[in-house]
Amino acid sequence: MLKIENLHAFYGKSHVLHGVHFDVSAGEIVSLLGRNGSGRSTTAKAIMGLVDCEGSLLWRGQELLGKKTFEIAHLGLGYVPESRDIFPNLTVEQNLYLGQKSARKAGRWSLDDMYQMFPRLKERQSMLAGVMSGGEQQMLTLCRSLMGDPDLIIIDEPTEGLAPKIVELVAHYLKELKKRGISVLLIEQKLTIAMDISDRCLVMGHGSIVFSGTPDELRKDSYTRKEWLEV
Repeated sequence: MLKIENLHAFYGKSHVLHGVHFDVSAGEIVSLLGRNGSGRSTTAKAIMGLVDCEGSLLWRGQELLGKKTFEIAHLGLGYVPESRDIFPNLTVEQNLYLGQKSARKAGRWSLDDMYQMFPRLKERQSMLAGVMSGGEQQMLTLCRSLMGDPDLIIIDEPTEGLAPKIVELVAHYLKELKKRGISVLLIEQKLTIAMDISDRCLVMGHGSIVFSGTPDELRKDSYTRKEWLEV
């Protein structure tokens, strides 16, 4: 579905990604783990056309490099950035409708689905998004992206700033995405959550993939955890 080969990314003269390679299959949850500064968020931005890149980013056999971000989104990729990027002067409901792919084509997700997933959004549907808490804005960004009916969704730190009960809810609904046939590339700091819901785990270090395997294989690999994950 998504195949990345020899990906290099740059911020000006700064070389951030060094030959990244991995793939994500249909209906698979893949977690991208690593310490801050390892290149995880840059990888997500590279896939979505937000940084200068070299290499190959194939989506269903079609090269993404050189395409604009909105073109990549229209091909079926969703992105939930760590910065959330909600529209603060629009209501919760207006934000959700802005994410809708097409008013004429029914997707896998409806407004009612979003409100069922996160009842707090329904309670605040007429509230300006900018006055909500950070955790509520994170819920809104995830739901807005789902309204675009992506086939693969890239989610950067979805549990950051959320209360423990909401974290459990997010983990539950990430599994629900898989049930609905949506692939997930999850960038996450909370190792236990990532390993609990993922089919595969990737570990990044210094802009490269240093480990690829199942959650069980990562649990048994004490060297990788100590060298590249543990503080």
